[in-house]
Amino acid sequence: MPNASFSSLPFSKTLLNNLDSLAYKTMTPVQSASLPAILEEKDLIVQAKTGSGKTAAFGLGLLQKINPKFFALQALVLCPTRELADQVAKEIRQLARCIPNIKLVVLCGGKPLGPQADSLEHGAHIAVGTPGRIKDHLSRSTLDLSSVDTLVLDEADRMLDMGFHDEITNIIQQTPSNRQTLLFSATYPNTIKKMCRSIQRDPVVIKVDETHAENTIEENFYLTNNYQRKETLLNLLAHHQLKSTVIFCHTKVQCHEISEFLKDNKVQALALNGDLDQRDRDQVLVRFSNNSCPVLVATDVAARGLDIKSLQAVINYELPHDPEIYTHRIGRTGRAGETGLALSLYTESEIERIISLEDYLGKPCNNESSDSLRKATDFSLQSNVSTLQVDAGKKNKIRPGDLLGALTKDAGLAGSQIGKINIFDQLSYIAIEQDALPKALNYFRQGKGKIKGRHVKAREIR
Repeated sequence: MPNASFSSLPFSKTLLNNLDSLAYKTMTPVQSASLPAILEEKDLIVQAKTGSGKTAAFGLGLLQKINPKFFALQALVLCPTRELADQVAKEIRQLARCIPNIKLVVLCGGKPLGPQADSLEHGAHIAVGTPGRIKDHLSRSTLDLSSVDTLVLDEADRMLDMGFHDEITNIIQQTPSNRQTLLFSATYPNTIKKMCRSIQRDPVVIKVDETHAENTIEENFYLTNNYQRKETLLNLLAHHQLKSTVIFCHTKVQCHEISEFLKDNKVQALALNGDLDQRDRDQVLVRFSNNSCPVLVATDVAARGLDIKSLQAVINYELPHDPEIYTHRIGRTGRAGETGLALSLYTESEIERIISLEDYLGKPCNNESSDSLRKATDFSLQSNVSTLQVDAGKKNKIRPGDLLGALTKDAGLAGSQIGKINIFDQLSYIAIEQDALPKALNYFRQGKGKIKGRHVKAREIR
């Protein structure tokens, strides 16, 4: 069903009108392949990558079955991280806005259990959350899964990578055996196959190859050695003049080591790993996505669900053992009609990974000489954008327009000096050109800083 219209499926006119208003014109490959089977209430195993449109696929499927008049939990979506859960919840809410009285709750760590329990006590139709927090609610009897009709495991491979197998098993055991189970995964290792055999009934298996158009991503491989790997990395940044780059490392220790090395060599970099608490993680992701920091150093698990628009390049500090991991990493660049760079470092001892990758891709890897790279002499890479944290958020009913209005009308900044605005429950983050930052900070420090009539505090985050 290539490029099929959503109207070719048995959706209500109201839902179709809402899809049209959201600019959902034709189905993506993963939607056209999976939605018919989802609507027939079959179990599914879908291998598809981030950005393929899978959230709309399972979101539309579960909404089609929800009975708004029955105030019990009817659908549960499990995600590996809070960021992905928030993204999923946001999209499902948009899809559901044409259906009266649908209640969705987000159940993730990093936030107090009490308010979540209170919300559940008043009933909910859909829950989106992480395995750890869902298990916490089950252990406290604040969550009842006995009416769940649809269970979605989103990015199941990463949930297992993060050690959530026991939590997932415990959660599934508390759902009805006749439920519909939809499993989405970027990769399909044996651990996923084993899980599917135990939790699904005759699942339909769908694999969608979200390949990029030819020449969308330029892939280059650089032979180096362990003594010069860091220096070669620095030369890559200098040679390509990269302004928005994710560098992938294997371990948290390596991630920290590389980010510190870059900072010591005048490259502004942030590290993203599993040791960060939720607030610090939010700030790292905000600063990178709003262009306040040009380089993000991350592990695969920590970067799961990361979807940065206009990402210039992905660098593999070391090649992964699994070719599927490689394709998943580099697929984060070259999106939405843009081109991207995928640059990989390897040593003589890692030649087998190159051979394995060539077999998987069905083409030779393009090897470039490390000696051809511009040397990073007197090289510096810093952003000209800063991030302002404002101590008010969704709980204060703050909207982007409120912050933009205060800074342009009251503080006197030009609209062109203000970039991306991110609003969380208690805090908001605003990207501001560094030249304009003193003026913005002065506005709040002088006590004039009002948002929606109330005084708020603000500071730059570094």
